Amino acid sequence: MVFQIHRKGIVYRCKLADLIESQLEEFALAESQDQGKTVAFARTVDIPRSIQNFRFFSTTVLHHTTECTQMESMACMHYTVRSPVGVAGLISPWNLPLYLLTWKIAPAIACGNTVVAKPSEMTSITAWMMCKLFNAAGVPPGVVNIVFGTGPKAGEALVCHPDVPIISFTGSTVTAQRIIEKSAPYCKKLSLELGGKNPAIVFEDANLEECINTTVRSSFSNQGEICLCTSRIYVQRTIYEAFLKRFVEATKEWKVGVPSDPAACMGALISENHLAKVQSYIKKALEEGASIPCGEGVDTLVIPPENKQGYFMLPTVITGLKESSCCMQEEIFGPVTCIVPFNSEEEVIKKANGVKYGLAATLWTKDVGRVHRVAKKLQSGLVWTNCWLIRDLNLPFGGMKASGLGREGAKDSYDFFTEVKTITIKH
Repeated sequence: MVFQIHRKGIVYRCKLADLIESQLEEFALAESQDQGKTVAFARTVDIPRSIQNFRFFSTTVLHHTTECTQMESMACMHYTVRSPVGVAGLISPWNLPLYLLTWKIAPAIACGNTVVAKPSEMTSITAWMMCKLFNAAGVPPGVVNIVFGTGPKAGEALVCHPDVPIISFTGSTVTAQRIIEKSAPYCKKLSLELGGKNPAIVFEDANLEECINTTVRSSFSNQGEICLCTSRIYVQRTIYEAFLKRFVEATKEWKVGVPSDPAACMGALISENHLAKVQSYIKKALEEGASIPCGEGVDTLVIPPENKQGYFMLPTVITGLKESSCCMQEEIFGPVTCIVPFNSEEEVIKKANGVKYGLAATLWTKDVGRVHRVAKKLQSGLVWTNCWLIRDLNLPFGGMKASGLGREGAKDSYDFFTEVKTITIKH
């Protein structure tokens, strides 16, 4: 089932953005209570970006062009047309629930598809709240369908359904491998945005004040539960000791608290099992002889007595690890970052690329030539320089290697959520 792209569609997609914006505070509170993130983060990041997703894709779809060529020798003209794929299966994760669900729904319906979307069973509240706004926004019945359920049941049913020709998934690499396997008999179009083990590379000419403030944020925002978070920090040896001292001091100022506390920088992790998993990496690091300058097991976590049973942990810094350590190779997906010195540009590029992931990287340097040189050699879908998490939705988003398959963004989402056809006319 597909529906046509027309001006009425632009109106209801913008109306949906307006309705979410009118209830921004309610959505932010719900997202925080469901996921554990701070209300401040939900209020300033999750919900505003969800609104932006609908507004951006409402009109950007109108600005794409198709191709046309002529073959005078054959008296032929060729041109392309694009049409919706059909029913799009959309599966979103628990870390940025509404943010990433709308990142999929908005372009899918803007391209004329209908969707069946499955939010994570761990964080479904804001998806349910959004459902109640569809009628008020004028979304035609049957265009957006939200299915609530677990991955093995609802998610797998969607992936294996023969009438769902396209799947967009954000989540773990292990789950993505199963999606590829299960969807293979149907030759479905797939867009897979997966995990990361993202490096930050700090050269000796970096602006340390700006670098440290941003890198603390990139390491621990949303409890480190963002696929784009920094989990490996490589620092040029000439400034390593100074950087480490200042980074640890800044990390200790990163307050962990109940999500409703306006002063809290970090809330609670998603679940008891996930907390135990993150803590297990710290235990493994210690067994390997690493040091913990600050964080879990070193500093005291101060939480109100009534919240002691929550899934809180301190932002943690690890040093003294080998590149082969599981803490340097595997996605921890929590408030843990590892700091390692390096000597040369060639050495750090090799180390940065020495993992199975390739989602994002950050560079800190004033040398523009070095920026171009190093960025070109990094095996990462995104490279930020002297900043982090600044996104232009017009540009491609996605990773290399085990970090994903395909790209999303204005043109890339348009290409993914449509089928192209070449028409040839002999005259």
